[in-house]
Amino acid sequence: MGFSVSELYKKYGDKVVVDHLSFQMDGPGVYALLGTNGAGKTTSIRMILNMLVKDGGTVTWNGGPLTLKTCNVGYLPEERGLYPKNTLMDQLLYFASLRGVPRAEAKKRIAYWGERLEATEYLFPAAERGRPAKPKKADQLSKGNQQKIQLLLSLISDPELLILDEPLSGLDPVNSDIFKSVIHEEIGKGKYLIMSSHQMATIEEFCTDLTIMNRSKTVLQGNLAEIKKSYGRINLFVKAEQDIRSEIEAAGVTILSDVGFSYQCRVTGEAQANALLKSLVEKGVTLITFELREPSLHEIFVEKVGDAHEEQ
Repeated sequence: MGFSVSELYKKYGDKVVVDHLSFQMDGPGVYALLGTNGAGKTTSIRMILNMLVKDGGTVTWNGGPLTLKTCNVGYLPEERGLYPKNTLMDQLLYFASLRGVPRAEAKKRIAYWGERLEATEYLFPAAERGRPAKPKKADQLSKGNQQKIQLLLSLISDPELLILDEPLSGLDPVNSDIFKSVIHEEIGKGKYLIMSSHQMATIEEFCTDLTIMNRSKTVLQGNLAEIKKSYGRINLFVKAEQDIRSEIEAAGVTILSDVGFSYQCRVTGEAQANALLKSLVEKGVTLITFELREPSLHEIFVEKVGDAHEEQ
């Protein structure tokens, strides 16, 4: 079993919006598709799902073309798509029927995911003051709760491949944790997930491999752990009980920011960091923290697309 995108290409007039994107997943897991606004991520996802016609390239599942007949796909779009004036239950049952889920099974799945997403009160409203319960409609829910229903829609067919475009956008911390727990559950079931997000910490939490796009082109691709390792441990955080700016500068270390006696620094490598540590110890500086680490995905992302994004 495997999922593959090869030489995916799309242009509008003279403007290329996706320029020969290729990546693959040889087994279950989470693949991240990242980029600035307008980089081509959502267009790529829509071509993968055959919502947009490709100008070039192929998308395969288990060696054959990916279609809704060959692969059970769930999709959470960035632009949510609930019908505002229809009841939530009617919409869920309707979309379940389109995906071939029997009505009785659909109701079981709605009840399960409703509880997992803490949305039961909207799907199964209780009677009030002896009056019959009124089914809830989408426009009666907050944005975050509408997002829960949209996620439920993407899960109702029990998909093999789940594509999440900005799944945590606009969610408060409590609902973000709920969504993350659901994503972990799907990973545990051996699903294939493709995730697009601007929240780099979330991507680091879930993904193993990634592609970063900028202006339609791939600018970085590979295994996240290996990418970070290739940069080396160049970020240094130092916290002391006194001002040590002069000592840090004397060691040739670049100070990125300082608050009080806490310093975010950039070093050329472990040798420079060790030399600074030795100097501080010899001078009797009381250190609270001295931490050398690899760059974060956020820092790598900014390095790869930051200058070009500013030009745009």
